[in-house]
Amino acid sequence: MTSEANSAQAEWWNAAGEGWANAQDVVGLVLQPFQDTLVARATQRPRTRVLDVGCGTGAVTRGIAEATNAECTGVDIAESMLKAAVQRGGAEYIRADAQVHTFDRQFDLVVSRFGVMFFDDTTAAFRNLLKATTPGGELCFVTWRTSDENPFMATGSKAAARYFPDAPPPDPDGPGPNRLADPDKTRRILEEAGWTNVAIEPLDRTCTMPENLLTTYLSNLGPIARAMKEAEDPGKVMKEVRSAFDGFVHGDEVRIPGACWQVTASAPL
Repeated sequence: MTSEANSAQAEWWNAAGEGWANAQDVVGLVLQPFQDTLVARATQRPRTRVLDVGCGTGAVTRGIAEATNAECTGVDIAESMLKAAVQRGGAEYIRADAQVHTFDRQFDLVVSRFGVMFFDDTTAAFRNLLKATTPGGELCFVTWRTSDENPFMATGSKAAARYFPDAPPPDPDGPGPNRLADPDKTRRILEEAGWTNVAIEPLDRTCTMPENLLTTYLSNLGPIARAMKEAEDPGKVMKEVRSAFDGFVHGDEVRIPGACWQVTASAPL
């Protein structure tokens, strides 16, 4: 069940999650470099139980399970994405709000690929995740840096803005992809939540996909997908915005620079 605190996010992700589920193979391809980062962290030492927060359709959860043979659990609030994760199996999946959910076991590693920026109360969420972590266990997550450092994401927002002229600007302190872009703020949140040995390092990767999948990606994810869903003529929207992404196309390949933070921390012994 979902708490009242994050019910708005649950409603939003349940709707948006249908697009993520439809395009999960494309998403997995694009975000593979960040999955590889988390899998590599997981294999640095033996693992018994691993928790993937904001697991979506479960790609990272399955990847770590295959690489470590650990008992892996994915948690997410979006039923639409979890349904896709369950269909592919490979791990256990829980529909729950990780900010308040009482986990019935502890994990020696907690990971997340772009899933921890959407809590109503980020400090409370990390405090709850600490309760679910064994003493000496680890936290490792990947989060976006600023929009200016991620031009593909910024291009999508700008291209869709014409369809939502009255939309308020995003709240930098509210749930959203850039919620943890400030490393000093992120460190403070984690330390207030009780985590130790916090380390925040830049993680820059170039994500790729075939050019012929770009329209599928744009029409299922992000603000352009929302604009198409609300438009009377979705095809017209795509024709109007597609050219904005020409700078990312190199022959038959789309190259997306991804500027992120890799954040690690430890649970006190």
